Formats: sequence, structure tokens, C-alpha cells
Amino acid sequence: MTDKKTIYITGGTKGIGYGVAEILLKNGYAVAFSGRKEEDVKRAEEQLSQISEDVLGVVSDVKNFEDEVNAAKKAVEKFGRVDSVIANAGLGVFKPVDQLSLDDWNSMIDTNLTGIFHTLKAFVEELKKSEGYYISISSLAGTNFFESGAGYNASKFGAVGFTQAAMIDLRKYNIKAVTIMPGSVSTHFNGNEPSEKDAWKIQPEDLGDVIMNVFNMNPRALTSKIEIRPTRPNS
Repeated sequence: MTDKKTIYITGGTKGIGYGVAEILLKNGYAVAFSGRKEEDVKRAEEQLSQISEDVLGVVSDVKNFEDEVNAAKKAVEKFGRVDSVIANAGLGVFKPVDQLSLDDWNSMIDTNLTGIFHTLKAFVEELKKSEGYYISISSLAGTNFFESGAGYNASKFGAVGFTQAAMIDLRKYNIKAVTIMPGSVSTHFNGNEPSEKDAWKIQPEDLGDVIMNVFNMNPRALTSKIEIRPTRPNS
């Protein structure tokens, strides 16, 4: 149990999710996070616990609703509460539509779109109690289509639409639904290995700062959709 506000983050073992977890822990929040692989969850939990002992790693694949139900149960068992949820887990496969396989399509839709529904569905009753935030991490690809992006665009356009409609459904409970749409972020996404070459990109901790700004707003005001991009593109 804790008196700290508790945040649950999907895809928290690396990249955006991990960077957001770091910022939240440093600002006095308790954090539960999930990842698909047990070894990654254990590694991230050990690293994050050096910032604060109020951290919990859970193995969960957002494609499986029961995994998220279990994550909600474990978070409440440890912390006694879940104040806000950040649906961050995602993946991308970038191929021309005629070369996109059924597995490619299904993996993106099941993770990037169905996954954020599973997370909300599993945690919504806790959010009704806390009157907190449901934040989905979408992408500028959720409003800007591009070559070889048909599957990814579809999943992220869907994520934006889902979260914005959920915002309208849930605000009567004082749940504040927000979608954040980053441009290029320095992560391991799509096989990238972050290095100095990515210094021009948004950094994961930058998105942590954005989320802190959202949390610090007066609850009567809601920033329901946020676009964020690098100040200057790589040239």
C-alpha cells in the first residue's frame, strides 16, 4: 500500500515507457509497469528500483485481455490504488500494403489498437475510483499517412479515434482521456539502436515531462490530444 499516486504503464521495459517511468518515479509517483518478456521486466524493475522502491514490474502482453486484468489485480494488491494508466505498448511493421502479411497486420492491430482497449477495460473501474487519467501513446502516424505505413497508420489512426471517443464516454466519471502523438523518438522501435545519431529526436524523458505537465494541470481543464515533434528535423 502507498499514499503516493500510482501510475500503470504498458510497454515499460524500454523506450518511451521506461523513460516515462523514470520521470514519474523521480517526481514522487509509484509506478507499476508491464512488458511481454519476464527477463526484460525483471531487468527494468531492478534498474527502476534504484530510483524508488515504489515500483512493480508485471509480465503482460496487451494482446491478451486476461494479462491486463492480472496486471490490474497485482498493481492494486501492491499499491492499493491505480490513479492513472498510460497505454504505451506498440509495434510497427513497415511494408507496402501488397507485401504486408496477415501476421504483420494482426500483430499491429492487436497490439496498437486492441491492446489499448484491453488496458482501459481492465483498469476502468479503478480509474472511476481515482478520477484519474487514461493516456494512450499514439503517433503522428495517427493523423499523417505515409508510404509503407498502411498497417501502422491504420492502428494509430484507430488509437487516436478510440481514445478521443473514450474521452467523451468517460468524462462523466471525471476520468480524463488523453492521446499523445509523438513524432520521431529515440527508442529501439523498428530495430533502431539509440545513439548520438538520434540526438535530434524526441527523447523518452521528454514525453515523461509532457505527461507530468498533463498531471499538473488543474483537473477542470483537459488537454485531450497532444502532438509533439522534434524542434528541428534531421538534415
